[in-house]
Amino acid sequence: MGSDPEEAARQPDEVPHEVEITRGFYLGRYEVTQGEWVRLMGSNPSHFRTCGPRCPVETVSYDDVQRYIRRLTQASGSGRFRLPTEAEWEYACRAGSRAPFSTGAKLTAGQANYDGRSPLAGTPAGRFLGRPAPVGSYQPNRWGLYDLHGNVWEWCEDWYGDYPAGPVRDPKGPPRERARRLWDARGGDWGLKRVIRGGSWYFGEDSCRCALRYTHAPADKGFSLGFRLVREVKGATRQISSGSAGYVSGFIIHIVSFKIAKPAL
Repeated sequence: MGSDPEEAARQPDEVPHEVEITRGFYLGRYEVTQGEWVRLMGSNPSHFRTCGPRCPVETVSYDDVQRYIRRLTQASGSGRFRLPTEAEWEYACRAGSRAPFSTGAKLTAGQANYDGRSPLAGTPAGRFLGRPAPVGSYQPNRWGLYDLHGNVWEWCEDWYGDYPAGPVRDPKGPPRERARRLWDARGGDWGLKRVIRGGSWYFGEDSCRCALRYTHAPADKGFSLGFRLVREVKGATRQISSGSAGYVSGFIIHIVSFKIAKPAL
């Protein structure tokens, strides 16, 4: 987990380290959509409402997402839903790749919804859609997961903090009291942040790198900020598809025990 020191646009907090995750989980095949949010919550907070029910819900805070999760858990009658940890998210985004993207060294604007006017060196410029796209509009990664690069940023469960220097098992980020405080220009203070991942339609190719860590305060909202969910299932050991009470997109399950190795240096 983390990035190679020579990776283009690498940030200092992407310290490479080995991670082991021992518990199986389902991860949403798609970002949660406007239609799914409306069916459960009764209203649509999205800036891009005219994009349609298959577009990802956005303009939702971490706190909003927690309310959605509580209501979804009640409605489903089974299972536990939550946001992915940073480690789970990066594992799913990489889909076995140690490169900057699941697609390899480069990610074109034809492969993901980001601002194609701002590519990394060596990637051809592409289009700027100017809004989210319906989920599943671009090809999935090799594990069948869509839009982990671009479309909308995705909330993770972790508070933002420094990575550990050595190997870790089942990391969940630092406890709140040990989270790193970052300057918030809008709030005018040093605040605690949750991690968001994946980049978005509003940002360039660099924002979509598997290892990139970005942050927002739990109450923050934005027109390129959404989420996808994890559904915990006991004893999960094989890849299957599932749904949940018609409120969320199909889930894909991954390996129960796996390691995210340090990138080759």
